[in-house]
Amino acid sequence: MLTYKELIELREKLSKEEITLDTAKEIYWKDYGEGKRAWHTKDWEKRRNKIIKDSCEICDSKETLTIQHLSHPKKYYDYLNEVKRKYAENITNTNTTIDKSVFNEYLLTNYNYFPVPLCPNCKNRYPNERMRKQPKYLCTECRLEFNEPIYKTVEELIEFFYSDEDTIEKHDKCFISKDKWMNKQNFLQINYWMQRKNIEVKSSNEIDKEAFFLFLDDNIKYLSLNETITICRKCAFNYDLNKMELCPKCKKYYKGIQYQSCIQCLPEDKRKIALEKIEFGKEWHEMHKELGID
Repeated sequence: MLTYKELIELREKLSKEEITLDTAKEIYWKDYGEGKRAWHTKDWEKRRNKIIKDSCEICDSKETLTIQHLSHPKKYYDYLNEVKRKYAENITNTNTTIDKSVFNEYLLTNYNYFPVPLCPNCKNRYPNERMRKQPKYLCTECRLEFNEPIYKTVEELIEFFYSDEDTIEKHDKCFISKDKWMNKQNFLQINYWMQRKNIEVKSSNEIDKEAFFLFLDDNIKYLSLNETITICRKCAFNYDLNKMELCPKCKKYYKGIQYQSCIQCLPEDKRKIALEKIEFGKEWHEMHKELGID
């Protein structure tokens, strides 16, 4: 596992193109493995000892102190997907048009079409489908009764999609992907994913490199120990697992990190509402438990 200094040097070499992206990845992941953690290294311990304070910055305890990070780096593939989305959005925002024949081929290759039923008389969408009464369908617009609706072909829909940007058909999720996910999608979504796949192929190296730089930057920030606080084991447990911290007002009770204070420090009216919600939650949980659906 690379140290803080080694990671900075790796990023600098990649930035100056002294090494390739593949080489940089190989160096980074060479000694990377399960069970290996940055805080197990001597480099980490040495720098930790320089910044750790004498007491917990949350509760002032002096027992079993540790360094708590306020943010953590994401996995590399999270950065990769983030950059892919950015590139795809840049393309779709420029209204880049895909050739109709290419779009048609992509659509038929990757999706099954389940058309929207139409009234054969007035072309009204989604006529009422009756379960028992015959004829099977009733048009709510022109009141025609019929057994067989009509449908638009894929080619007709594509023509609408390309000729009229306000067409309602582009919002119909009448296409189901042929992959294992079986996603329902409309024209706009299909257009997005097609453009995204195209840009991923065309700009794969640029995307990969940008994502790796983001990954390195966040890991360097993490290893720098700049965005950290000194806390005790109890506060660390509550912060990491329960997303809670000691209330800054009373310094006695813990609160969710998203709140300004604990329940006890709220004004009387707000405290009463909060306690009622908690009690209701407990009763609901007990009822689920008794019914065996907890």
